[in-house]
Amino acid sequence: MQKQGLKIPLSRRENAVLLSLTGLLVLAALGSLLVGRFNLSPAMLLKVFRARLTGKDPVPQADNIIFIIRLPRIFLAMLVGAALSLSGAAYQSLFKDPLVSPGVLGVTSGAGFGAALGILFSLPSVVIQSFAFIFGLITVAAVLSLTQFAGKGRNSTVILILTGTIMNALFSSVISFTKYVADADNKLPEITFWLMGSFARSGNNKNVLIMLGVLLVAGTVLFLLRWKINILSFSDEEARSMGVNTRQVRTVVILASTLLTAASVSLCGIISWVGLIIPHIARLLVGPNNQALFPVSLLGGALFMLLVDNCARALIPGELPVGVLVSFIGAPLFLYMLFCGKKEWL
Repeated sequence: MQKQGLKIPLSRRENAVLLSLTGLLVLAALGSLLVGRFNLSPAMLLKVFRARLTGKDPVPQADNIIFIIRLPRIFLAMLVGAALSLSGAAYQSLFKDPLVSPGVLGVTSGAGFGAALGILFSLPSVVIQSFAFIFGLITVAAVLSLTQFAGKGRNSTVILILTGTIMNALFSSVISFTKYVADADNKLPEITFWLMGSFARSGNNKNVLIMLGVLLVAGTVLFLLRWKINILSFSDEEARSMGVNTRQVRTVVILASTLLTAASVSLCGIISWVGLIIPHIARLLVGPNNQALFPVSLLGGALFMLLVDNCARALIPGELPVGVLVSFIGAPLFLYMLFCGKKEWL
């Protein structure tokens, strides 16, 4: 049996990559505390943390900036980046298609419509987030149901992706209609800003805890199944002969990945490219073995999203939507990988 079909210890190179990414992520998180409109020096940062630990000489303004504004946003950016990248890696391995992204089954567009609908009717932010999450899950459930109905006797994977593409097109048109009928002075700008993706309004402790809970549950499921996903790289007959229930594993992986994506979109809006590009870079670093690919994708996604969010906060006096900036970076990077990179990247 090939290496990627076995549960084996990580190689020295794979461990080195994981340790390096962990170190870079910690350094980036600490550096991110200094990025923003209000200038904070490293000395002030140390003073604030010392005051928190000892209870002496508090610095109220700097303390509020770090612990109420910046730290929750940093954690949320890392969690969302990790979730989207892990979801993308799982989908790409499951469908054996390097061009698959977390939104392939319509969860992103479905969640986008749910949020746009909530904004259109002036619902509270928590209801808007709930609408986005629920509509994302409903969309994927509809895709799975339609695939089961239409895919009998045919290639179910192809039917699944085609159905997801149809759902994406359908909800994209419905979102466009929602924007068309929305009030141009108030609702339309709010819908547009939400769809661009941003952490500006979602970086709080409540959302961090929600995203952390989803990532712990769904991420643990994917990590426990990663060696079985390796085996799915063979044909279904070979996978079954190795004791893998292919249908059950596919369903669970899709549900876990959908939870990760729906939670991310419901909290922060639509952020593309992360779940497409980061798994490719991770594959370049450690190869196709999901035992190493999943943790490297998770850490790489967290690091990438954190750095992009720092740029979104620092490039202009206001703030760029992080989803727009990710697209600016992701599209040229993917073109470079496509035309100038190694063939095994794709």
